[in-house]
Amino acid sequence: MKKPLTVSVEHFHAQHADRLQLKLVAGQDGMGRLIREGAVNRLGMALTGFIKYFAFRRVQLIGKSEVSYFQTLDPATRQARIQAILDKKIPCIVFSRDNRPPVIILKAAQKAKVPVFVSPIPTPRLVNLITLCLEEDFAPSTSEHGSMVDIMGVGVLIRGESGVGKSECALGLVERGYSLVADDITRLRLLEGRELMASSAEVTRTFMEVRGIGIINVAAIFGGRAIRTEKRLDLVVSLEEWDKVEEIERTGLDQQFYEILGLKIPHVRIPIRPGRDLAGLVQVAALDQKMKTMGQFSALEFNEKLMSRLKLKDG
Repeated sequence: MKKPLTVSVEHFHAQHADRLQLKLVAGQDGMGRLIREGAVNRLGMALTGFIKYFAFRRVQLIGKSEVSYFQTLDPATRQARIQAILDKKIPCIVFSRDNRPPVIILKAAQKAKVPVFVSPIPTPRLVNLITLCLEEDFAPSTSEHGSMVDIMGVGVLIRGESGVGKSECALGLVERGYSLVADDITRLRLLEGRELMASSAEVTRTFMEVRGIGIINVAAIFGGRAIRTEKRLDLVVSLEEWDKVEEIERTGLDQQFYEILGLKIPHVRIPIRPGRDLAGLVQVAALDQKMKTMGQFSALEFNEKLMSRLKLKDG
């Protein structure tokens, strides 16, 4: 498990500029500055001169009230206040609601190489959006050797030893109309400690390696609907060689789990041998998991029906 200790302003801007409607207005030479905490700090108190407990490691936000207060100060005080803030080596400043940054702040930020952004989004909503974006950037993450597919809303990670047929199985599912999220290596991020979001590396997105054929562009062959950039992980399916499986679940009464980043995900082991329709079996496993989330457990229903029959015979 790894959790980023810092995120560069450049990464923050590249990943979230569209969502946050950010426009860079100063300090472009400071895009390499680092955000060290995944939160937002409003600059109200710091602009009053109180910086003893200043959260300088965070993205700094200035709203309408802060701008209005700043404009009431005399020029010398303004210069001193903003310089004291910039001396703390803050990562960047964001102005909300299209507030026009005072020229004195733009000049000081440009000289200190501190990026300044403007967004039209109202302050309370912008605080929430930036916080969500930073939670994504600072979320614990890891990678799993396996292919990820979206089957009717169920995110399935198909894993197994090299050469077992993970990519071929994923390709078979794409042919059936489902969507590929990642091939071979799946990136996973833990969000709010309760769900895992899967994606692929940007350079390999839409591409898949098929033994005997080579690299194929899934989107070009099957269309845009065959690709999803991100999907929540709901089920892990392990493909295992038939003769290497010591014991396999026959009824499904005992739910198995696979742990990733401390989160337990429902797990199904499927033994493979020539002639088995792996794509079909994984599809059924995904749909069965979907039914379980809706409260319908096939194995439990069968067991209850069987026990009822046995009781009738005994009676």
